[in-house]
Amino acid sequence: MDATTLYSIGELSRRTGLPVRTIRFYSDAGVVAPTTRSPAGYRLYDLDALHRLELLRTLRELGMDLATIQRVLDRELSVAEVAAAHADATDVQIRVLQLRRSVLRAVARGGAGPEETKLMHRLTQLSGEERRRLIDDFVEGTFGASGTADADPAAAAMVRAATPDLPDDPSGEQVAAWAELAELVGDEDFRARMRRTAGHRAAGRPLDIESEAGEELMEFTRQKVAEAVESGIDPLGDRGARVIDDLVHRFAEVLARTPDTRFRDWMAERFEEAHDPRVDRYWRLVWIVNGWQVVPDLVPVYPWLVQGLRSGRPRTSPRG
Repeated sequence: MDATTLYSIGELSRRTGLPVRTIRFYSDAGVVAPTTRSPAGYRLYDLDALHRLELLRTLRELGMDLATIQRVLDRELSVAEVAAAHADATDVQIRVLQLRRSVLRAVARGGAGPEETKLMHRLTQLSGEERRRLIDDFVEGTFGASGTADADPAAAAMVRAATPDLPDDPSGEQVAAWAELAELVGDEDFRARMRRTAGHRAAGRPLDIESEAGEELMEFTRQKVAEAVESGIDPLGDRGARVIDDLVHRFAEVLARTPDTRFRDWMAERFEEAHDPRVDRYWRLVWIVNGWQVVPDLVPVYPWLVQGLRSGRPRTSPRG
């Protein structure tokens, strides 16, 4: 084979593995034009055409469009330039496919309905920048834009420091958590709850009831509730009621109050000031989305206590 060798379409097909009709299409499109024609009018191609066709096939198999390939063959673009751009595009496609896979796994595992499935799919289609903007809008809408009179810089900084960032290849659990987070941050009631509780956490100041009860009782309370949470005790069950009732009587004794239903409601309101269940759920979802290890000491215990306090009248006798 040399530079003077001419090939028919059939010979090109045998050498490249491309169907005759495909080569004819490329020829008619001017991508691989015939060098000449035989006396009978059949198209003939030289060695350069064969090389162009082999490169064309390779680039097509890599997913490049015909217009871009034409520019490469005409040397308007280098193969390296096109490969770099196409690699970037392929990265985007891979991320999209990974997110789709994660959505499907979340749906399969959790039994999500049509609306939940559409929501998860729509949210994962957002770019990383769009997801960050969603959280930025939530922070500004909740704590005020930076520099405004109603801004709470410490609380906003705390929330921004733990911005949820969905990875490129999330698990189904992370996708489901992100979808739940996106719904939370758009809810005005939740924003009000976050405003109320985040200031306490950011400032690191104790609740009034913590100061009034004293460190000894508060340490005892955190220990007992943490043990109940770790043991999976239901705050609404009989075992939970015994823990709650014992704590109510201890607080009533220290604060010189009557351990009745009104006092239980008062305690619940005081503990809810910095530990709202929906806000605590937000932080748990952030941990999941970011793939952070949940530290047991940081798991809020007050929501369990509040739920038990809200359950109604005491169901156990006072401690002796």
